Amino acid sequence: MQVQFREFNPFDVWLWLEFSTVPSEMEKQYVEEVFDSWFFLGKLGGFNAENLQIQEEGLELSYMEYDDGIADRSFMALMHNMSEFEYEGTWGRCWFDLGTSDAIALDILINSLRQLSKEYVNIERLIIGGKNADWLPPETNQENLIES
Repeated sequence: MQVQFREFNPFDVWLWLEFSTVPSEMEKQYVEEVFDSWFFLGKLGGFNAENLQIQEEGLELSYMEYDDGIADRSFMALMHNMSEFEYEGTWGRCWFDLGTSDAIALDILINSLRQLSKEYVNIERLIIGGKNADWLPPETNQENLIES
């Protein structure tokens, strides 16, 4: 799966998937579950790079002391909105307002989609940001937002 970045605005970003073939209903369900799960974790502040205590600890985690104070003092990193996932031919797309979530969110999404592509749905390309000349986005994204 090729990953390509275009113009990026975290508060108004389209994510585009190009599939090898027109995705089946089951393949669409797999893709949507990944994006829905990713967004839900983002809404809960899961992508907060300011509070990665376990990652920073290293390999030895036995008897690690987790510091609630560090977690409480870290800046909130929340995603705000997501549109319904849409399909047209071999393309899929979804709009996001990533809010204050950190860039680690995109790494986690890319890692998840790469594995999904290897095992379930052949994804040729993920485009992050910008516009797709093959399928231009609507002028406004407000009419198809998922309610939170």
